[in-house]
Amino acid sequence: MVTISFLTSGDFDRVSKEDWSPFERLETISDMCRFNALSAVKLAGSGHLGSSLSSMELFVWLYFHHMNVVELGVDHPDRDIFFSSKGHDCPGMYSVLMARGILPYEKLLKLRRLGGLDGHPDIHIPSVEANSGSLGMGISKAKGMALGKKLQGRKGRVYVMTGDGELQEGQIWESLQTTAHQKVENVTAIVDRNQIQTDMCVSDIIGLGDLEQKFRSFGWHAVTCNGHDFSDLDRAFREADAVRDRPKVIIADTVKGKGVSFMEGPRALEEGKGMYPWHAGAPADDVHEAATREVLERVNLAREKRGLPPLSPEIVEKREPRKSSLKATAEKVVTAYGEALLELGGKRKDLVVLDGDLSEDCGLRPFEKAYPDRFIENGIAEQDMVSTAGGLALQGLLPVVNSFGSFLSSRANEQIYNNVGEKTKIIYACHYAGLIPAGPGKSHQSVRDISLFGALPRCAIVEGCNGAETKMLVNWCVEEAEETCMIRLVISPSPRTIQLPAGYELRPGRGVELRPGKDGILFSSGPVMLHEALKASELLEKEGVGIAVVNMPWLNRVDPAWFDGILADHRYLFSLDNHSPVGGLGDTLLNALDRGGKRGKVSFAKFAVEGDLACGTPPEALRAHRLDGESLADRIREAVGRKPS
Repeated sequence: MVTISFLTSGDFDRVSKEDWSPFERLETISDMCRFNALSAVKLAGSGHLGSSLSSMELFVWLYFHHMNVVELGVDHPDRDIFFSSKGHDCPGMYSVLMARGILPYEKLLKLRRLGGLDGHPDIHIPSVEANSGSLGMGISKAKGMALGKKLQGRKGRVYVMTGDGELQEGQIWESLQTTAHQKVENVTAIVDRNQIQTDMCVSDIIGLGDLEQKFRSFGWHAVTCNGHDFSDLDRAFREADAVRDRPKVIIADTVKGKGVSFMEGPRALEEGKGMYPWHAGAPADDVHEAATREVLERVNLAREKRGLPPLSPEIVEKREPRKSSLKATAEKVVTAYGEALLELGGKRKDLVVLDGDLSEDCGLRPFEKAYPDRFIENGIAEQDMVSTAGGLALQGLLPVVNSFGSFLSSRANEQIYNNVGEKTKIIYACHYAGLIPAGPGKSHQSVRDISLFGALPRCAIVEGCNGAETKMLVNWCVEEAEETCMIRLVISPSPRTIQLPAGYELRPGRGVELRPGKDGILFSSGPVMLHEALKASELLEKEGVGIAVVNMPWLNRVDPAWFDGILADHRYLFSLDNHSPVGGLGDTLLNALDRGGKRGKVSFAKFAVEGDLACGTPPEALRAHRLDGESLADRIREAVGRKPS
C-alpha cells in the first residue's frame, strides 16, 4: 500500500503566522515544498525531482522574501519577474507557487494531467512568465522582458534561472554578449550549479571551468553563493541588486536532489556508479515513502524544537502498488535501435555515434561502452553536434546523430541543411518523436520533425513499427542508403507489440498490410499510432465496417506501383500521423494520389495532431486530439457514412 499526501494551503498559512525567525521560517517552508514536489511527481507518475530539489531554496527566497510579485499582484506592470529557463524544475516551482497562494492547491494535484499543470512551464499557468523546457533561451527572453520594461517606463527586476548543464547551449553565450553590450542592467541570471546534468556530472560531459571569470569576461557582474543557505543568498542578492550599470549573475552552488539524503548528488552518484538516477521519473513506492518520511520528519523536528505541534499532510491517494498496463511483450523500439547500432559498430569501423546528453534515453549506452573512441558526447549543444557530424562526414566517416526530435530537427535545422548540401551521408535519429509521452508538455512533443526533414533534398525519413522493423531500418540506413537518413523513434512502448506478417522484408517505399478490410484503408507508422489504428479497425469490424490497416515505415516516399496495387478497389483512404498535419505521412500519400491521377477517385481523410498540443497522460492526450482508437472509429464511421450500431 502506498500513500500519497500533501501539505495544504492551511499548513503554509499556519507556518506563516507562527513565531519563527525569517530564515528559519524559509528553511521549513523549503522542506514543506520539497514534500509537496515529491508527492506531485509521484501522483503524476513522472516528473523531474533532482533539479526541483536543488532549486528549492532559490524559489522560496524569491517568492517568499525577495520579489514584490505577491505584494503588487501577479499582473502589476511594475512587478518583479522570475522564470526558470531550464523548466525541468517546475514541480519545485509549482509547489512554491501553491505555498505562496498564487496557484490553487487543487492544481498541484494535477501535475502532467489534462487541464492541470504542464510538465514544463507554460504561460497559461498563473505566474508562469514564459514557456520553457527547450534549453538556452532564457537569458535572451529575460533581456527582452527587461528592455520591454525600460521602453515602457515600468519598474521591476527580471530574474531568470538557468542550469549549469544548460550553459552548454550556444544561445546562452550569444545572450551574454548582447545583454552586456546593450547595457540591460535590470537582468539578473541565477545559475543553479548542482554540477549534474541528465545523469552524469557536468564536468564529465562538457566542463564549464571558472564560471565567475567567464561571466565577467562578457561584462557581467558575478557573485557566487551557497544556494541552500538563506543568509548567503541574502548577501549575494543584495550585492547583485546594488549593481546598476551592468547585468548580474548569481552562481548558486547547490546539490542535486537536496533534502533527500539518498537523492543528493554525491551519494546518489556513488551508489549509481557515476550515474545519477533521480533526474526524471517518479520513484518507486518504497522510495517515495522513504523520501517523504525523511523530509516530513525534518519539518516536524524543527516544529518540535519550537514547541509547535506536528503537521499532518492530507492524504489524496491510498492504493495498492500499480502494475503496468502494458503487456509483457510490449517493447521499446529505442532498445532495438541501440542493439542495432552496437552490432553495426562491430562491422563498420567508420561508424561514429554522437549524443546530446541523452545517451541513456536514446539507447546509446551499449555503443558508448563498447566503442568509447567512436562515441562523441557533445552535451546540450545540438547545433555544434550537427556541424561536428558534418565535419566527420567530410572526412569519410558515417556519423549517427542523436537527440530528442523536437530539438534536433528544429534547433539545428540550418546546420542539417548545410550538411545535406555537401552531399555527404549522415544519419539523424530523432528520439521522443510525436505526441506521446505528453506529460513533459509541448517543448518536448516532436510533431514538426517530418516536415522539417522532408523539406530537405536527398533525405529518407523512416519509422519502425516494432523492434524488428526498427533494426531493419537502422541496417538499411547504414548499409544500403546512399542519402541522408532520419530515423524517427518513439520513447515509450505502445500497449501492444505490433506484429508483422511472417517473412516480411523491408522494401523502400512499400508498407505492409497488418489487418485486412474491404471498405477503406488506413495508413500509419510507429507503435503508438498503429495500436490506435488497429483498435479503431477492430471496433469497426464489430459493426460490419472493414478498415484495412497498413504499416508504412517510409514517411516521405511511396512506390507508385505498390501504392496503386494496395489501394485496389478501396473507396476510402485514411492516414494517421503522430505529427502535425503539415508535411507528414498524410501529405506524402496525398502527393502519391496526385501523381497517380487518383485524387478524385478516392475519398481521402487525414488524421493528425492538430492545434495546441495537449499535456497529460497518453490516453488523455490522444483523446484530446481525437486520435485514440475510439475517436478514430467515430471519425472513420462518419467519413464512410455509417451510423453507430
